[in-house]
Amino acid sequence: MSIVAIVGRPNVGKSTLYNRFIQTRKAIVHEIEGVTRDRTYSEVEWNNRHFTVIDTGGIMMDPRDSIETAMREQAIIATDEANLILFLVDATTGITKFDDFIAKILRRSNKPVLVVVNKVDDERFEHEVHQFHSLGFGTPVEVSALTGRSTGDLLDIIIENLPSTDAAPKEEYDLKISILGMPNAGKSTIANTFLGKNRHIVTDIAGTTRDSINSKMTYHGKSVMLVDTAGLRKKKKISDSIEFYSFIRSKRAIRESNVCILIVDVDKGFCNQDVRIVQEIIDQRKGLIVAMNKWDLIEKDTYTAAEYTKELLYHFPVLTDIPIMYISGIKKQRLYKLLDEAFAVQERMKQRIPTSELNDFFIRVIKQNPPASTKGKYIKIKYVTQILDNPPMIGFFCNEPTLIMDNYKKYLESTLRKNYNFKGVPVKLLFKKK
Repeated sequence: MSIVAIVGRPNVGKSTLYNRFIQTRKAIVHEIEGVTRDRTYSEVEWNNRHFTVIDTGGIMMDPRDSIETAMREQAIIATDEANLILFLVDATTGITKFDDFIAKILRRSNKPVLVVVNKVDDERFEHEVHQFHSLGFGTPVEVSALTGRSTGDLLDIIIENLPSTDAAPKEEYDLKISILGMPNAGKSTIANTFLGKNRHIVTDIAGTTRDSINSKMTYHGKSVMLVDTAGLRKKKKISDSIEFYSFIRSKRAIRESNVCILIVDVDKGFCNQDVRIVQEIIDQRKGLIVAMNKWDLIEKDTYTAAEYTKELLYHFPVLTDIPIMYISGIKKQRLYKLLDEAFAVQERMKQRIPTSELNDFFIRVIKQNPPASTKGKYIKIKYVTQILDNPPMIGFFCNEPTLIMDNYKKYLESTLRKNYNFKGVPVKLLFKKK
């Protein structure tokens, strides 16, 4: 598809216009400048035509730190990718020195540029639009991204300036992976290694990624959607609305993925917040792999990984049936084994056990260790079948399903997992009255 990039200085309304185009609040919008940092992509449909729109971080004249420098680089990369650039300016401020600076960059890009004058909320601001002719990109287009005023006209103009061969793509992927973890665990470094390019901003400052960023890649001929998410902090440490929305988007990324990879900084260790992330993934019934990152920093011998895993399972038994891998994002150690395992987890999620086989297996298990009687009633499990796959749900039909104790349910799940390979797979047991 054709690509349209929205660029401009900070706080002119780029993310608001982006959200208006895609008709959902995907990009974080806040009055604090510099909220959008990475490039964020989405598909837009207008009058049966489709294109990809990119939201970018604000371009700074004199970046104050490494993050602002990276933001400017990311915006420039977006202009390189684009078929059409929307240069967003602010009617309420007029042309600023920052706008002149960006105009010079865009002229060097040799790409078609459309000046879009934002915040023309009503007729009072229309007379401010004409001054933007002096930027040298032709007739400006006035809009209000906040209210939607004239955004339909803008979309018509965009379509007129794009190649006419666009067709609606089928957004189908062999695997959708979310990369999650605490801030500064190395998620974006790993994502960039998978993609083979610096799609995601990487710095040593915790919390650099704030939005969830979708990227497409191919691995051994299979299509993969890779989602790098904002670091998930403890709720009490989510100090402002920006981090709150990042947290919400990370939870949404879990919901929309097939397999989640939890990245843990091995130097800092697995912590209670990691447990909360694991529980969130399990609750949403997604496949899960735990990747202990920065393993290159640990002094080790042949047995170190096994000993570390044993200690990890002792303190966090929730990880018992989850693959634990030891990787290095910086050294690129075992990263592609991580992808192989993600595909393997997905295949295990799809497996289906024949009903006759399940019944034969559980008849022996239940005969050996039957459920305890409760309130003077004997519980008889009469029939077992797999109700769903991807992820699997096993149905147990019995006379008194409400009386089965939780510890017995855990026993049944444990024996199932010992007999069948459900490593990293959320298995749900459902007890129904026969």
